[in-house]
Amino acid sequence: MTNEETVSATEGIGKAGTIVKEGVVSSLKGINEIEAEIVSLVRNTVSNTLRASGAVANEGVNITKDVVKGAIIATEEVGTGLILSTKSVAKGVVMGVSDVGGDVVTVAGQTVKGAVKGAAEVGADVALVARRAVDGVIEATKEIGGNVEEVAGVAVSGAIEAAGAIGNTAVKAVKDMLVGVVEGIKDVASAALPKAKTSIYEEKASSKEAGEVSEATTRARGKRGE
Repeated sequence: MTNEETVSATEGIGKAGTIVKEGVVSSLKGINEIEAEIVSLVRNTVSNTLRASGAVANEGVNITKDVVKGAIIATEEVGTGLILSTKSVAKGVVMGVSDVGGDVVTVAGQTVKGAVKGAAEVGADVALVARRAVDGVIEATKEIGGNVEEVAGVAVSGAIEAAGAIGNTAVKAVKDMLVGVVEGIKDVASAALPKAKTSIYEEKASSKEAGEVSEATTRARGKRGE
């Protein structure tokens, strides 16, 4: 291959790479725009509906269920997009409830539960949908300046609880998927994803050891006449 041919091939690869890069950037911008639109749609719908009802505390959970169900039905009709849209829907719900002074923590948990249940009903990947929903409520909480630790804990617990109604395999998949989500969020991982069996056995072993030490000390003191 001559120098001219080498330069030509390099330019060809460069152009192909540029075309792909521009196409990917354009596609990603499109996805971001769609996600932003869904967040805005859900946020406005939730806040306007709650304002109209005048009963934020009581209606928040019901409207959340309704919105999540509507989003799931929409993705069924389109034939795709549940996993992609879940984060935006969850984020929009939390922000909409926050706009009217509603209970963000409770609604975050209900939103994740609804998403997981809906995913199971339509045969979607429950663990991925749970991950996206939790990501969405945490992101929204950060943006509104809420208690991220508390919301994350409730959201993760809600996902596991909803998965529990589906089966043990779903619970394991959801737990495995969510372990990474709570990393770096103080106290959430241990609170929301406890290793129950390990901790129980450790507690029993610890108690047994403490009892044996105490008993041995008592016997020794008795021999010394203390």
